Amino acid sequence: MADGTPRRSYNSEGRREAARRNRAAVLAACRELLFQDGYHATTVRAVAERAGVSAETVYKSFGGKPGLVKALWDITLAGDDEPVPMGDRPQIQEILRTGELSTKLRLYGAYVRGIHERVTPLFALLTQAGPDVGEVLETAERERLTGVTAFVTHLDETGTLGPDTDPAHLADAFWALTGPQLYTQLTAGRGWSADTYEEWLADTLTAALAPRPLRKR
Repeated sequence: MADGTPRRSYNSEGRREAARRNRAAVLAACRELLFQDGYHATTVRAVAERAGVSAETVYKSFGGKPGLVKALWDITLAGDDEPVPMGDRPQIQEILRTGELSTKLRLYGAYVRGIHERVTPLFALLTQAGPDVGEVLETAERERLTGVTAFVTHLDETGTLGPDTDPAHLADAFWALTGPQLYTQLTAGRGWSADTYEEWLADTLTAALAPRPLRKR
């Protein structure tokens, strides 16, 4: 400085840590209120009060109720709030590194099962909320299709797909088979255990990749 006093370096770590704590508290409060009172009765103000922050803080961090619910969906899907893309996480990396196809698909089935076990209660709650959460669920499904397509692209690039296989068509099939709706129908609706679902999914994905016999003209 001009008077010779050394400039104090600004350490923002404390502020970042406080922001992380506030974010975690807000998301925890949102989850509690959603399952306690339902989507429509859960307001930004109520979430802020339970989390011990201002409503302004919630709006600045999440942009309103839809953004808050989408952030809750994302951390539920991932299992944590770490800023690591799903494709870079250890479980996916293990799947991609695995060379043997049946093992790869069983690992993928376990991965999908884990996601559904975490996210299905929230999915069921949000689907009962009507059109107010339509955009959140549509965005989640678009992101899921992106992830499934990336997996099918990986299978194609590693030579797993047959020459007559349409990767886009296969991605659509995988997307439908791995969706939360089907998981809910088979487990909650038909009483399947998660183990049974996981095994069935791996077998079904494997069958979808099997060469098809030529049709007689």
